[in-house]
Amino acid sequence: MKNILILLISFLAISCVSQPAEKETADIKKFQNQLNAEYRNPKKTPLRGSNFSDFKEHPFFPINLKYKIAAKFTKTENTQSFELPTSSGKTRTYREFGKATFVLEGQELTLTLYQNLALIKKNKYKDHLFLPFRDATKSIETYGGGKYMDLKIPTGEVIVLDFNKSYHPYCAYNAFDYNCPIVPAENILPIRIEAGVMYEDVYHH
Repeated sequence: MKNILILLISFLAISCVSQPAEKETADIKKFQNQLNAEYRNPKKTPLRGSNFSDFKEHPFFPINLKYKIAAKFTKTENTQSFELPTSSGKTRTYREFGKATFVLEGQELTLTLYQNLALIKKNKYKDHLFLPFRDATKSIETYGGGKYMDLKIPTGEVIVLDFNKSYHPYCAYNAFDYNCPIVPAENILPIRIEAGVMYEDVYHH
């Protein structure tokens, strides 16, 4: 069964990720530029004080398209809402929407995708999926609390996870003004994901 799943996901990866490498890389660079622009914008940035005035750009892992993965998507049926703890001790209401299964570094892995029930009431975010995760780079090259990825509801049985577009929660840079959902235990990965935003000591205070 496991071998069949690996072959299926390999086929999905070949058939789904069909953009030329140059176009895929340009798309990731666009994400990086937009994230940097957000943090330089005084109306949008979570940075305060010298962290804001000194900010130039985020450090990123080198773009690596092996971390753009076509995963098998399975929608969760009859899901119930639950309270997800945040870094401040408060909670936010989410529901599990589905699971993404893929193979990376020779391991079969599964991540759970969620919906923020307050956020999806807004038309702009009605098809938004939230993917929080932690991997073995935590507290070394990335924030110890984990990273996030924003996705949209897929139309079929494949969902593309581009870890090159993963980012840190606002509370990684400003724990005074922001509280962030804590990564559930089921989304802690045993491998290193060397992609997306890195973390610098300048933000640790």
